[in-house]
Amino acid sequence: MKLYNYFRSGTSFRVRIALNLKGLSYDYVPVHLAKGEQHGAAYRALSPDSLVPLLDVEGDPDHALLSQSMAIIEYLDETHPEPPLMPRDPLGRARVRALAQTVACEIHPLNNLRVLKYLAGPLGLDEAQRTTWYNHWVREGLRHYERRLQQLAEERARAGLPPSIYSYGDTPTLADCCLVPQIVNGQRFGLRVEDLDVPLTLAVYERCMALDAFQRAHPARCPDAE
Repeated sequence: MKLYNYFRSGTSFRVRIALNLKGLSYDYVPVHLAKGEQHGAAYRALSPDSLVPLLDVEGDPDHALLSQSMAIIEYLDETHPEPPLMPRDPLGRARVRALAQTVACEIHPLNNLRVLKYLAGPLGLDEAQRTTWYNHWVREGLRHYERRLQQLAEERARAGLPPSIYSYGDTPTLADCCLVPQIVNGQRFGLRVEDLDVPLTLAVYERCMALDAFQRAHPARCPDAE
């Protein structure tokens, strides 16, 4: 497989984590978003929306090109089911998707590179204003994530189950693949997660970052890191 991605892209980071958790090897193909390489004719021929990540599933009968990180990760989980990134039961899968989408649908779309460039260009916001925008939505989203974790913890306690180790259960899931990159990127913008009063979320993040699969996916470990 080939993964077209950018080291600072949170969505690319998600897929790198998933590939590492699955123990899958892949060729790392950098696409430098800040330099606009995603808009070049060669990449647009592969990715009509000019976005990363893009997974080239070599060996597939149709030589599939898959876009959108959430779809890619669920594809990987369906085609390489061990270790699972989604619970086996429908309710568990819905819980994990809800957590993942708190990041992927409620935080990230407001803070990706395209949005930040629009804030800087047509809207004329300076760097400090853009950073304030970025951190506001990350703070709001992580507090929502924390409340979801609190609700799930209460449900487990009522059922006589021990607390989850990760976002949902005792192994990393799709939710953790989304959470960790958002926190890492937030820290790059000066966000102090420890000041947000989100202890469950921070504990999950720290447990994830103790795992090799998350460490190796970190932007600082990427071949195109600057």
